[in-house]
Amino acid sequence: MIALDLALQRGEFSLELALQSTARALALFGPSGCGKTSTLLAIAGLLHPSRGRIAIDDRVLFDRHTHIDVSPAQRDLGVVFQDARLFPHLNVRENLRFGMARGAASRIFDDVVQLLELPALLRRRPGQLSGGQIRRVAIGRALLRQPRALLLDEPLANLHREGRAEVLEHLRGLKREFALTTILVSHQPDEVGALADSVARLEDGKLTALEDIATFRARSHSAAAMGMAEHARGGLKYR
Repeated sequence: MIALDLALQRGEFSLELALQSTARALALFGPSGCGKTSTLLAIAGLLHPSRGRIAIDDRVLFDRHTHIDVSPAQRDLGVVFQDARLFPHLNVRENLRFGMARGAASRIFDDVVQLLELPALLRRRPGQLSGGQIRRVAIGRALLRQPRALLLDEPLANLHREGRAEVLEHLRGLKREFALTTILVSHQPDEVGALADSVARLEDGKLTALEDIATFRARSHSAAAMGMAEHARGGLKYR
């Protein structure tokens, strides 16, 4: 269960959001600047709402009324930022181990490395990796924390087509292999359709709809078809 009821202010931008979802993978979807990443940062404990409550799988992370505000390090969340944030002076193996929970079995490390196809990269440093490889290492590091939930902020952003396809396929594999609550930020319908079970549509800091994935796919397909039709009519008009 993902339960959010929060309000926060960032400069002139206001976010007010309330939702409950039993989906294992929830996407926060909408245009740039609608509040998706702000919501994710609030869940991670990196932004502090002015009011509200945040709970994941019945664990309360933030509650202004009861003065609960769990520190980011104690929230047991694996966070993957757009810029990956790998340590440039450490190789891939060292970056991955930096994220491991204390006392974690070496088998967990081996399983994540194999699942993300990282064995050949373990001795390389981030400067020797492609964009898709960097994103896979960041995802692996987050998983090795053995988190209660995984937070993904635009995991396919700024990747070329091959890198995007590569990371998307690995994220599909993670969804199949791990029964892990996941919150995904994205403005790409195909990415959301492939990875989410439920979708929260945001616009101007407000929730406009909470949809199951079948409804989201149908709406996205219809919007894409209308866009193509409008484009075709525009092309005919100026011939």
